[in-house]
Amino acid sequence: MLITAAVAGGLAPFTAAAQSMTPMRGEVSSFTDAFAVRVFPGNPYDKRIRVEVHVYDQDFQPVAAEISPGAFLLAGQASRPVLVVVPFDGATDRKVRICTESIPFPGEQTQIRAQICGKFFGHRRF
Repeated sequence: MLITAAVAGGLAPFTAAAQSMTPMRGEVSSFTDAFAVRVFPGNPYDKRIRVEVHVYDQDFQPVAAEISPGAFLLAGQASRPVLVVVPFDGATDRKVRICTESIPFPGEQTQIRAQICGKFFGHRRF
């Protein structure tokens, strides 16, 4: 019982930081055959991380979107803008999930691939 208290007490000062992305939701009206969203992936850690941005439909199937930049290194405690252009593919409305994924460096002790996704709605206006 004493060991449990010591372990619990030793873990108390540590706080959990989570990868971030803003905004997490959005609604866009467009007069063209695509809509654009600017997201800002963030790195709460002190070390740089490798980041990839992906777009999925409601069923988490990949969407052929233009992402600039699609993959990059992000410094510790930093964020950067990413432009995502999603085609309507003939539809008048499109719901997608834009996801930021941190990719572990080869040879690192931690090999966890974290993913955070936001929901975005595009409405085509004629």
